Amino acid sequence: RKTATPLIINGDMAIAQRGTSQTGQTGNHFPVDRFGFQMDTFGTWTSSQSTDVPTGQGFAKSLKLDCTTADASLGAGHFGFISHRFEGQNLQVLKKGTSNAEKVTISFWVKSNKTGNYVMELFDVDNLRQISQLYSISSSNTWEQKVMTFAADTTGALGDDNGHSFAIHWVLGAGSTYSSGTLNTSWAANNNANRWVGGPNLADSTDNEWYLTGVQIEVGEFDSNSIADFQFEDVGTSLARCQRYTQVFGGNNDRETLGTGCCSSTTAQTNLIHHLVQMRTTPSLSVSAVSDWRIQVFGSFSATTTAITISTDNSGVNSTVANTTISSNAGSSAGRVCHFKPDVTLDARLTLSAEL
Repeated sequence: RKTATPLIINGDMAIAQRGTSQTGQTGNHFPVDRFGFQMDTFGTWTSSQSTDVPTGQGFAKSLKLDCTTADASLGAGHFGFISHRFEGQNLQVLKKGTSNAEKVTISFWVKSNKTGNYVMELFDVDNLRQISQLYSISSSNTWEQKVMTFAADTTGALGDDNGHSFAIHWVLGAGSTYSSGTLNTSWAANNNANRWVGGPNLADSTDNEWYLTGVQIEVGEFDSNSIADFQFEDVGTSLARCQRYTQVFGGNNDRETLGTGCCSSTTAQTNLIHHLVQMRTTPSLSVSAVSDWRIQVFGSFSATTTAITISTDNSGVNSTVANTTISSNAGSSAGRVCHFKPDVTLDARLTLSAEL
């Protein structure tokens, strides 16, 4: 029953390119690669890659959420959920929107101090259709495996392309806009009021924590006795699959050369960054600690940068052209070759994002 390549990427939470802990989070971010924490006025959180895992299952890492500022009364449109998003071309095996559409079974390990019912949702972005189910955390602070089968959907084919077509949502809390109706347990056109009914508000106390690992999809209907064992990937394969969506450079106390380019003036340079793998689409660029990045002009000097931007006209899925600016220095002049690199610091990070 195992697919040649798992449909879930980083289901064992082994890859966390953005860092192993992110504090003070009040907006959308990624605790680990491919698993995003989407929220709207849902308290404040520390998201991390944890070593707390189910015993004897082969996992070394989990995703951990820790509420640090509570929101005990959610506004109508407020929510928080963990999301795993898919390109449509990677889910054609589901045959969605055809008479041969397949059921899908999702298994995962979860742990929280807050017991009770939680909502899991499958959302068809291409056709604005969804289905939800409840699962229960029975024992406080105890790892439990959940196995959930969702019906086949013969309506609405997924686009066979690299767009955001489909998502799994682990819902952690929702205001009345999303929870005032009746939970929709069959595939149907989206009705927000029926999406996330019956779950908790995990943001209601700073005592609350929530963990996730071992996420896997199987095509077909299975239960806890027949579900396949988790399909582990080697770290190199898993990292490369994550890098299709995000690539992070720097942040490792090493002055590794990132891009080679040339000076266009005494203060400006153009640098070519070769992607580690082909990305899903032309990425966006974000930089932390700009002043900790350096331009090394051959045979002359090293200067700190004051700005780094992406050249949208000359970038693509295989490479990015980054434009850098430095303070005026006679060593930089038009036509001179230069290198682009981080300083010796954990703070200097350059992130290329082609996330869904």
